[in-house]
Amino acid sequence: MASPGTIMKDTYKTIKNISQGYFRDRGSKFIAFAIPVQSESEIKDHLAGLRKEYYDARHYCYAWILGTDWSQYRINDDGEPSGSAGRPIHGQLLSSDLTNILVVIIRYFGGIKLGIPGLINAYRSATKDALENASIETRIIKDLFELKYQYPLMNDVMRIIKDEQLEQLTTKFEMECMIEISIRQKRSKPVSEKFKKIRGLSIHYLRTI
Repeated sequence: MASPGTIMKDTYKTIKNISQGYFRDRGSKFIAFAIPVQSESEIKDHLAGLRKEYYDARHYCYAWILGTDWSQYRINDDGEPSGSAGRPIHGQLLSSDLTNILVVIIRYFGGIKLGIPGLINAYRSATKDALENASIETRIIKDLFELKYQYPLMNDVMRIIKDEQLEQLTTKFEMECMIEISIRQKRSKPVSEKFKKIRGLSIHYLRTI
């Protein structure tokens, strides 16, 4: 994972909700599902659900990408010739610059072999159709930090939060206070430096979302 504040591009694109696509070639049907996801466990649940619903299909090929730096991904040909299914699905996700997304394509075999070029075209086309039917949105990449400080420092902390228009995710206001905040990534370094100047306050990077 990249450290906070190091990525110049601090937005990413994903889909809002599940969309479907379809492609047919010489009797074979390719039903595509584009699904927004946040974790590998969520991906496993979606795959299991589709396999159960479409239990009579021949193949369940897929590709997914996770993370705001596009570093986590997987492709699966599920019995199709190597490189003929998962890779073209993944290629469409990359060309659309999408992340936090799973595309599963369910194939019903039509009795005629399509050959590797035909399969590549089919899986690419079904994926493209699903993505064209999707509602795509751009989201801001944010770094999450935890602030800990004594109550007398409250005014100094809240002044920065107000000036920088930061989102407070969780708070605990006692003699020792704790706030979890999110900072737009391109502002992450200068804003965190402001907090570090407050004597007696500790700031801890949590994760990037």
